[in-house]
Amino acid sequence: MKKILFLTSILFSCITYSQTKNFEITGTIKSTEDNEFLESATVHTERLKDSSVVAYTITNSKGYFNVSGKTADAKIKLVVSYLGFEPYSKIIDAKSQNIGIINLKPANVLDAVVIRSTAPITIKKDTVEFNVKSFKTKADANVEDLLKKLPGVEVDAEGNITVNGKSVNKILVNGKPFFGNDPTITTRNLTKDIIEKIQITDTKTNAQAFSGEDSDGENKTINLTIKKENNKGYFGKAAAGIGTDDRYEYAGMATRFQQSERIGLLAGGNNINSPGFSFGNQRSQFGGNNRSFGGGQGIVTSNNYGLNYINAFGKVFELSSDYFYKNSDSDNKTTTNKETFLSDGTSFFTNSNNTSFNESDSHDASIDFEIEVDSTFRIDIESDFNADLNKNTYTSNSESFNNSNTLTNDSNSNSIADSNIKKFDNEISLTKRFGSKGAFLRVELTANFRKSETEDLVKSETNVYGTNPDQIIRDQYSDGNSDIKEIGSEFTYRFPLLPKLFYLDIAYQYSNTNTQSRRSTFNFDQITNDYTDFSDLLSTDFEYLDKVKRPSAKLEFRNKKWSTSAQVAYVNRTLQNKDYLRPQTNLEREFNNLEYGINLRFRKDRTSSYRFRYNFRNGTPSLSQLQPFRDESNPLNIVTGNPELKPTKTHSIRFGASNFNWKERTGFWAFANVTITNDRVVGNTIIDPNTLIRETSYANVDGFYSIQGGGSYSKTKKWEDFGSLKSEFRVFGNYNKNINFNNGVQYSSKTATVSPRFGFDFMWDKVLQIRPSYSISFNKNTYDIESFSDKNFTSHDVTIETATFLPKKLEWRNDIRYNFNPNIADGFQKSAWFWNTTLRYSILKDQGAIGIKIYDILNQNTNARRVATEDYIQDSSSTVLKQYAMLTFTWKFNSLGKAGKKFEPKSRMRYRG
Repeated sequence: MKKILFLTSILFSCITYSQTKNFEITGTIKSTEDNEFLESATVHTERLKDSSVVAYTITNSKGYFNVSGKTADAKIKLVVSYLGFEPYSKIIDAKSQNIGIINLKPANVLDAVVIRSTAPITIKKDTVEFNVKSFKTKADANVEDLLKKLPGVEVDAEGNITVNGKSVNKILVNGKPFFGNDPTITTRNLTKDIIEKIQITDTKTNAQAFSGEDSDGENKTINLTIKKENNKGYFGKAAAGIGTDDRYEYAGMATRFQQSERIGLLAGGNNINSPGFSFGNQRSQFGGNNRSFGGGQGIVTSNNYGLNYINAFGKVFELSSDYFYKNSDSDNKTTTNKETFLSDGTSFFTNSNNTSFNESDSHDASIDFEIEVDSTFRIDIESDFNADLNKNTYTSNSESFNNSNTLTNDSNSNSIADSNIKKFDNEISLTKRFGSKGAFLRVELTANFRKSETEDLVKSETNVYGTNPDQIIRDQYSDGNSDIKEIGSEFTYRFPLLPKLFYLDIAYQYSNTNTQSRRSTFNFDQITNDYTDFSDLLSTDFEYLDKVKRPSAKLEFRNKKWSTSAQVAYVNRTLQNKDYLRPQTNLEREFNNLEYGINLRFRKDRTSSYRFRYNFRNGTPSLSQLQPFRDESNPLNIVTGNPELKPTKTHSIRFGASNFNWKERTGFWAFANVTITNDRVVGNTIIDPNTLIRETSYANVDGFYSIQGGGSYSKTKKWEDFGSLKSEFRVFGNYNKNINFNNGVQYSSKTATVSPRFGFDFMWDKVLQIRPSYSISFNKNTYDIESFSDKNFTSHDVTIETATFLPKKLEWRNDIRYNFNPNIADGFQKSAWFWNTTLRYSILKDQGAIGIKIYDILNQNTNARRVATEDYIQDSSSTVLKQYAMLTFTWKFNSLGKAGKKFEPKSRMRYRG
């Protein structure tokens, strides 16, 4: 029966596709009010039988459009939409034709009837808005599935989202955050059926949006608007699974919408390295790289609970808050083989085995207030609290051999470390606008506090062999505390030189950070039978002061196509270190530097943009690099600061371009970065040839540079009543020159990397989806020191994701990955196939599902990796999750849409900086 259904689907699709014919419709859009051409009006064609979109485009700067596609229908509907104008529609023959000039009438804002646009895409100033109904997905698709269908939007395996190459760092629901700052909680748990529009815009802070400032354009924000009928009620999910080897998972989420009020609850736990809130997302269930609430390395058992509350009180005051509790246990074992190359042509080898067990409890709470006193005055208050309690049990064994394979030293250590860390961050921003020309005053105040308490119990034995053998035995207890207080302020005033076009910003920034850090170490005393012998060598008592004063001025010009700015700043920074145990190492340094930069952005039209940015910055050495304190906490790696270090000087140039052709459904973006650094701070390590003990200090070097570039081209092809195919080519590359020291000898290394990737996404509607991809990475390292050999590395990665949806209610998904790295050392796995599969069947009128999933069918999961730098090659492997099978049950509920009107968010969107 299944074969008959499958063959029938193929035959029907082929017959339908063979009857389609091409059409191309052209014309021009104007306004009846002033006879002006309307740029970025949306023009689309849709089928009469179900209003599904056939093809769409947007008009250019002359109001011209060209929409083309294929259809088997004799007639189609042509629809034109533009913000602020009444939509136009007309039923036309599905053939190539020029329909001439279409005049749109301005919408009557006093009309009580609001016409909701059906356009698949709408452009509103700097915001691109997608109509969810215009993009086909499976019936129970989540937001992530939907985003993958949008032009210019890409979602990787870990849930990271980019739009035309720009990272998405905020996901909002009705302009508000949804359970903290992890986007995957939103994209993998909200379903498509409750979303009406998806809006994409440049990320701004609340204050920037209110004052009308331009953003830096480096990140994007996605806002999901809830459907009109989905203003009141509840929705949520619950899932549980039990598997072999005592594997389990559970997760639950419930959210209530009540006009402007929103309350949400989260709960989850598992011992399969999952973030805990994946609800059927295959890669997440199988331990993806998302932020894991209470995660760690190795095998992680975690429990996570969260609460979110948002409400608006009238038109003035809004509140947003959330709380998370997380606890986890992680168990990990690591084996490492490392070869370190020396400047005299010799090398030494270090082999180590480490085991760790970590227990953690964490509380995170945040509360934000937004107050619009009136249309010209806004106050934003943000407070975040975090408390982390950790206990780590660690065991390490290592051996080092010289070039003749003679044992030179070995060590073993056992430690138990407890830490209690509390953080309390506060920020208040006040923005006052003056008049209508763009003037404003903004005052920002910050007060951040961090307090930590630590206890460590260490037992270690270090043996040094050779002509001067030595043995270092430590049995020590340490307790420490650190108290950090950071107070800051920033004042910005904008003068409009040309109203709404040309501005002068004058700003002053001040910060004062005081750090008090004390660590008391006691050796075990055989007489008192307790840890009472105070160690001057390993104890510390520091006070750090870090003061920054930064006046700046910026000129900014902005119109519809151009956005340019030039900024200059003077930075005065004072670093002071007080050592109460070793007053001779006290230090005070003052740095005075000039910083400047320019930024250009050109938007040729609404579909393409170009960016150029240049900055000169100074990087002040850290106090740990400056203070002449000899740190001997690790007897085989001793570190001493250099008080004569100079600031690092960095010139950076960035270029970016992006374009999307709505008619052809092709997308392109590219970037290039060039960084030149002088007086870069690097470590200078001297290795004793007899004992292999490392003595490290710091020095300034010139000549570092880095060139990075990359791009992507994608094209989507759609077939009516059949499916679609998206193809993509990406390439990234970099070329770096590094200056370092090896055993006191300065040298340079050059690294070149090129990584192309090919990928396809084929969707056969309601039948099949296949997403294969292949990537290869070429790496070449060269050195100007004769004793170092040039190195070349190549690695291959293949990924295949499949999903079948036949027969109805049954869904079978596979995730297959292959990795081959020929450069891994002998004894480590060089290649592996990794295959996960899930079989899921819908029940309870599609409100529930039962399923079975198998993790690592081929039982080849490996965590072997190679790291190659200028002076060492390291191969390592660690604990991984092994093969298991799990039976799962998922249930979802949704009462949204049964009461209430649409929740219309305020005109301002929430942008959290």
